[in-house]
Amino acid sequence: MNEPVLVVLAAGLGSRYGGLKQMDRIGKNGEVLLDYSVYDALRSGFEKIVFIIRHDIEKDFRELVLARMGSRVRWELAFQDLDTLIPGGIFAEAQKAGRTKPWGTTHALLCAADKIDAPFTVLNADDFYGREAFTVMGAYLRGPDLPDAAIVPYNLEKTLSPQGTVTRGVCEIRNGYLVSVDELTAIEKKEGRIFNTNAGGSRRELAADTPVSMNFWGFPKTILPHFKTFFDDFLQTFTADMAGQIKAECYLPKAADWFVKNNIIKIKSLQADSEWFGVTYREDKEAAVRRIEVLTAQGVYPQALWG
Repeated sequence: MNEPVLVVLAAGLGSRYGGLKQMDRIGKNGEVLLDYSVYDALRSGFEKIVFIIRHDIEKDFRELVLARMGSRVRWELAFQDLDTLIPGGIFAEAQKAGRTKPWGTTHALLCAADKIDAPFTVLNADDFYGREAFTVMGAYLRGPDLPDAAIVPYNLEKTLSPQGTVTRGVCEIRNGYLVSVDELTAIEKKEGRIFNTNAGGSRRELAADTPVSMNFWGFPKTILPHFKTFFDDFLQTFTADMAGQIKAECYLPKAADWFVKNNIIKIKSLQADSEWFGVTYREDKEAAVRRIEVLTAQGVYPQALWG
């Protein structure tokens, strides 16, 4: 039985953060947030870690992240660059049109497809998910049969940033399974109420306990060809309206929504009493540092994560 693989999305540009947040130090010994995800994953039965990065950050990533982990972690690198897996004609036209943004998290996952040889969890490098989330996901992926995918959702209110708006995949869950994911941008809390403001300016109020995707997904490896089909369709849409789609990205929650609605795979909602925090904005870092200090003082993590 193959032990599950952890796939870490670490190629982001961090435009709202103003830098490479996936390598910004949070722990007292230089740990970054993804260190804690890797540590929790190893305690939960994951054996291999695949980090998806860009070629231009490889040197810093090796020195600031991988060097501290040393031989304690079995890892591989995959690379997501603007031209990776993109047909030459589409890439050339995208460059002419001024495309500079990466192609999104579905594209990132496909960049690592050849390194995924077992059921896998994919998550963001700049989010903290909590040990409980890894425990339930690890147990699920190690089950004798894996007909379905899985998500660990989080309550919306606990994933907001006081610094500004956030994007969240708002989930509808029925009878323990995902029914839909609606990727909403510009979500914020004001005067005790949570709103999403759409591109046209209209507002939609959201309940505090709305389940949302924070990109903590589990899949059987057999799903990867379906991700490719979804991404190929995205590229066709992009090509048909290059000017209008120049900043469009192909997101994992949208792929998951497509899987469910087309009966490609069911996605089970796993319940975990797990906290989330992240660093969407640079001002979020101070709160993340304080929270890691508390968890370390409580003995959840050792003073030096990798010894």
